Amino acid sequence: MEIAEKNTVLIVDDDSFNLKMLSRILQPQYITHLASDGETAVKMAEELLPDLILLDIVMPDMDGYQVFTALQSIDETAQIPVIFITGLSDSNSEKKGLEFGAVDYISKPFNDVIVKLRVNQQAKIINQMRTIERLSLIDHLTGLPNRRNFENRIVVEWGRAIRYRTPISLLMIDVDYFKRYNDTYGHQQGDVALRIVAQAISNSLRRATDYAARWAGEEFVALLPDTDIDGSLIIGEQVRDNVEAEEIYRNDGSLTKVTVSVGAYTFIPTPNCSLEKFISRADEALYLAKNTGRNKVCAYGIDKINYRS
Repeated sequence: MEIAEKNTVLIVDDDSFNLKMLSRILQPQYITHLASDGETAVKMAEELLPDLILLDIVMPDMDGYQVFTALQSIDETAQIPVIFITGLSDSNSEKKGLEFGAVDYISKPFNDVIVKLRVNQQAKIINQMRTIERLSLIDHLTGLPNRRNFENRIVVEWGRAIRYRTPISLLMIDVDYFKRYNDTYGHQQGDVALRIVAQAISNSLRRATDYAARWAGEEFVALLPDTDIDGSLIIGEQVRDNVEAEEIYRNDGSLTKVTVSVGAYTFIPTPNCSLEKFISRADEALYLAKNTGRNKVCAYGIDKINYRS
């Protein structure tokens, strides 16, 4: 049985006794990290990206409101939920904390049961939102990342390629004559074929940084960071070969096969380059593969389109 990963909580308080007490209350259900001042808390939040922050309001140098404002100004930490903790018991302090954007409020002295209940409630919300987000980024038929997921990933890899001046390659992959296959064997069998193609593509990728996704319908993409044109053609040919080698069983025990056409494009981007043009050129290479016989890999070069049978 898969063991659920523990949520992480960053506890911020200038009183070491309070830090130890809150850590004791929350362990071992949560992984806790401790910070005794605001500046350290902001640095730790950036580094650790905890699931939840318990933040004392009254602290020297940077109070809780200032820490919260600093966290909100950083993209990576702006969405981390914060529960304010304080000895201030008047309703105005609670109101101010919630108006700042805190998700909840815990008063001192701490009640073990209340602390656990409030943290558990926020952890439940966090985990539910993550599950929804994860499911929204997965193609349910093939199990691959979906197009939305791919669009998020390529922006990250494109930025990394610009920053380090490294090549990035894209494969556009299309199942040949898929409409004919569906018309002949039915949509249910077509779904089986798409799942097998997706698995063959995944099995063709060699590094953890290589990334495959379902683009749309019978089209797939493979993103290959730090990969030159020769490397992309090798992977593209591996994809083509692996798909062609698959035998797809029907319910009556008979076998079917499909093939794919692959378009490849490699580029070293600069800040002013167009990501949309990068994708479109891989698409152009795919159309060349389809228009010159299918079941082949074609590459869009800098000056001309080259292709391999």
